[in-house]
Parts: sequence; structure tokens; C-alpha cells
Amino acid sequence: MLRLTIVGINIFCNLTITKNITLIDKIIDQFDLSDLESVTGLDATFLYGETPTSPMHVGSVAVIEGSLEFENFKKVIHSRIHQVPKLRKRLMTIPFSIDYPYWFDDPHFNIDMHLNHVALPKPGDWKQLRKMAARIFSEPLDQSRPLWSFTFVEGLDNLSQVKPGSVAIISKIHHVAIDGAAGAGLLGILFDLSPEAHEIKPPREYRPRPLPNELGLLVKSSISFAKRPLKFPKLVSSALEATMKAGFITRAQHLDLPTAPFSAPSTPLNGIISAQRKWNTTILTLDRVKALRKIMGTTLNDVVLAICSGALRRYLLEKDKLPKKPMVAMVPISTRGKDDEGSGNQLSAMLVQLATDIEDPIERLETIYENTIRGKTYQGAMGADSLANLAGAVPFGIANQAARLYSRFNMAKMHSPVFNVVITNVPGPQMPIYCHGHKMHSIMGMAPIIDGMGLIITVLSYNGNITISPTSDVNSMPDLNKFSKYILDSANELEDVILKYQKDGAKKKTKTIAVDKAKKEKALSDQYFVGIRKYLKANPTFIKKEVGVFQFFVKGPIPTNWQVNLSKAPGTIRKGKAKAFDASLTIQDKHLIKIAQGKLDVMTAFVQGRIAITGDNEKVMKLASILKKMPKI
Repeated sequence: MLRLTIVGINIFCNLTITKNITLIDKIIDQFDLSDLESVTGLDATFLYGETPTSPMHVGSVAVIEGSLEFENFKKVIHSRIHQVPKLRKRLMTIPFSIDYPYWFDDPHFNIDMHLNHVALPKPGDWKQLRKMAARIFSEPLDQSRPLWSFTFVEGLDNLSQVKPGSVAIISKIHHVAIDGAAGAGLLGILFDLSPEAHEIKPPREYRPRPLPNELGLLVKSSISFAKRPLKFPKLVSSALEATMKAGFITRAQHLDLPTAPFSAPSTPLNGIISAQRKWNTTILTLDRVKALRKIMGTTLNDVVLAICSGALRRYLLEKDKLPKKPMVAMVPISTRGKDDEGSGNQLSAMLVQLATDIEDPIERLETIYENTIRGKTYQGAMGADSLANLAGAVPFGIANQAARLYSRFNMAKMHSPVFNVVITNVPGPQMPIYCHGHKMHSIMGMAPIIDGMGLIITVLSYNGNITISPTSDVNSMPDLNKFSKYILDSANELEDVILKYQKDGAKKKTKTIAVDKAKKEKALSDQYFVGIRKYLKANPTFIKKEVGVFQFFVKGPIPTNWQVNLSKAPGTIRKGKAKAFDASLTIQDKHLIKIAQGKLDVMTAFVQGRIAITGDNEKVMKLASILKKMPKI
């Protein structure tokens, strides 16, 4: 019944919008506004979320080796700025905020208003650079101009592993114009792959388009405002349909539902923030993190989350403020396609429990791995755009006023946190890049915080290193430098226990082989296939009709291959490769053991990607239903 209702809403919306679209287009065409770009609903959330204590820009600190001259840096930016049109556009708001603001060429654009030239106080060390970056990040951007600024910092004379006389570029770009993935893409425009200092081309002539006709803009906005209520039921129906689909999939696959918003525990990080920012960074080698990921069979992002989790646990334990419930991280997910070069925000997100209640680092990592898989499965079933599109159906003026009232009355104190912390991971180029012949030594990220979320951790990778950069404020985390040290301590601790775990595992394996050299090495999961074979022989009528022939490729310390022939009763199970099969299944030995012990559901393993399948999926589903009925070992 609900499904029929959703279909009916969609049909009604389509008929209504189709009926009026011809008239709308004719009116807009009279004012030549077809190329005018509006801020999207998702982008707008970063506009009305800005308050005097919450400037909504993203930023970075890039350290450039050698004595790059400011004038050359300015010429490089000026010569390439045409490749990023939004760097010369500003926002125009609509009367009464009946529609989202529009981007238009700034007729008064002056690059000197966006470039600052300063020098670090002596001794020009990391402490001074960090303090300067925090101060610059505390200052909001001027919304009467294009929303970006670069600060050129000289005098980096005492930074570890950096040549004296090097410079830093502290950048800020408003989040309404760019997301993390697009920001990383900007590196390819502003920097080169070549260490040669080529001649800088003169800037292209800037010919801003005339300002839009105000009457036409008001008509366009009024029509957009009138259409928005018609969009809303359709978007709601799409969101309902996606939610039902996701809920059905999680139930069918015996998955727990992902973490819900407003279920995070209260912590000192989730109060009312101040305007003064605190910022720092920790640098790790990428190979170290990749090695841990490989040993544990997780993703690189899981290892990063576990490192941050360990630091949060230690920081709050020391203050006797660690909640009994696990803290929850919001993890942004880019929905940007490989060929999409747009600069606006294209994001989705998932909530992940960080297992801060678990003391053992390995168990903490494994729990985070399970939690991220569950979050990804649900988020994928929902669809990346289902909930994000709803932002476009809410009138800008209403959302803007609601956000300001929320901040004015400190409403973040009146409810449980939506989540405790944001941890965003943006991959960067894994080769050196250069600015006019000067190598970028490192780059560290920054992102905004808001009331109720006083900590965001930005993770960037570049040229073999990972920087983990927390941004907070003097209310939420006055001793942020201590937390940054705990990030490094957490990484070292996790590495130590994982390497010990690997070493102990190798010792146990060597000891087992030495005890009985005459015995042939066997994978632990071999007993599972032997158990299936025994069960089928003892129950010859268990296979009632043809299921198919399947090839198992079992990966692990002792790789094995098994052929499972269920084409007729009672079925045959043999070690080795089948000449022909309907489908192949590739799985890690440790995951197969969990299935055999009843600790991992077969269907769940399929969904989580722990079993790679090729061939006839329908027959694989039949096989899965049979394996679920097998006795556990």
C-alpha cells in the first residue's frame, strides 16, 4: 500500500511540473538568465551555517621548499586563475531570501585583495607557523568579494626536515564553493609536475559578464520558489523509497542498522564553540599505514579511524570524560565522478562508531572495520543523493533563519550530539608537485567546526605521507597540541601491537609445522569443506535438485582450492580446481572460518565484499542458502 502511495506522489509531481515547465522557460528566456548558476541546496548549508564563531571555509597549509618569491607565486596564480572560474565570482543574494544565492562574475575583482604577504616571527619554527595558521583560520572571509584568500608566509627557518628560507601558503576557500575532493583537484591547477621553472604566461584578459537583470533574477527566483513545493513530495517519496529499500536489504542480510543520528554520547567536544581556532597536525608515512592495513585485512581509512579513535580515547580518559558508549564519527563520502571537475560540494556521509569504549587496539580496529562495512552497505543502499537532494527542496530563507536561531539560542546544548567528531580523508597526488620549480614539501588540511561539533580531523595524503590535522577551538579543546601528540602515540601503539600480533602468528605457524613435519600443510578452512562432504554423505537426500558447480579459491597463509559439485544428489566436494564451473567464489581463509563457526552469515559476507563472485549469481544465492543450513563447526 505504501509503495502504491509513493508511486502516486511521483506521478502527480511529474504531471504538475510538466504542465508548467514550458511557460516557465519562456519567461526566463526573455531575461537571458539561462547560464546563471545558483548555489545548490547542499552548498547553501555552508552559507546559512556560518556565524560569527563558525566561519565556514576549508583551508590548508602547504610548505614549499626553497626561497620561492612572492611575485612569482602571484604571477602563477594570476596566469591560471581562469581555470577555476569561481575564484573570480561572488554571490548575489535574492530579496527576502526566496531563492538560493547566485554566482556571478565580480566586476571589481582584484587579485591583490586575495593575496597576503607576511613573515613568521623569529625563530620561524613550527610553533610560530601553527599559531599563525590558527589565527588566519579564525577569520571569516568577506562575502562581498570572491570567497577565497592565500597568505604567502616567508621566514620558515627552523622547521624540521625543511630547508631554511622556505615558505608556506595558507589557503582559505569557502565551503559553499568547494569540497575536499575538489580542493585536492585544485593542486593540479596551481602546481606543476615538473621541477623546471618555466616561463610564466601573462594572465588572460578578464571580461566579466554584465550583472544580471535584477527584475529577471527576481522572476527566476520567484518561479524557483514556486516550483520548490512541487519538488518536495517527489524528493520525499524518493527518500522514503530509498529508506525502505535500505531497511529491507539490511534485514534480509541480517545486518544491524547503522548508527542513528542523535545517538552519540555527550563529550566536552560537543558544546558551544568560540571564534578562536586551534589547529595542529601529525605527519605519518603512508607506507606505515598501508603495512598495517595489509596485515589486518582492513582498509586504509579504517586504520586512520582507529588511530584517531585511540587518540580520542586517551585524551578523554586523561580528563576522566570518556563516555561509556562509543563515540560516533561522521565520515564524509565524495560522490564526485572521476571525470567530474566541478568545484561545488558533491558529498554524502555515513556515521561510524569509533569503538572508543574498547581498550585493546586490535579489537578496536576490527570493530571499526565491521562498523564501516555496515555503514557503507546502508549508505550504498540508500543512494548517494537521496537525502542530499532534500536540501534543495527547503527554501533558503527558512533554512537560513532556522540555522541562525539554532546558534543564537545555543540549541546544541538541548539535545544529544548528532555525532561527536568529523573525520574526513582526502587522497592527494602520490608524486612531488612544484610551484615555479619549488617542490611542495607537505600539505595539511583544515575544515570548519560548528556548535555541537567542536572537533574535525582532516586527513590528507601526498607524496608518501599522511597528515592528520585536527581543528578545534579554545572552548572545546584548548590543549589541542596534546591531542595531536596523542595521534602520533596512537599510531605508534597500533603499529607495535599489530607487528607483535603478526610476529606471534608467524611463531605459532612455525611451531605447528615443526611438531609434525610429516603432515601436509592444510588451511584451517579445509575442515569446513571436509565437514560439508561428511554431512552430504550422511544425508544423501539433502540436495533435492540441481544447484550447480562451484569453485572456491581460498586465500590466506596457505591458499587452497575446492570444487563443490551440487549438480545432483548427494553432491561431491573435492580439493583442487574444477575443469568447468557455474561460478567461482574467492574468500579469505579467516572469513570462511567465521562462516563455519556461525560467527559470520554467508549473505552478510557477500554484501560486505568478503566473498568475490564471478559467474552465475542466481546459482550462488542458492548455494548460500544451502551453506546456511549446514551444521557449524
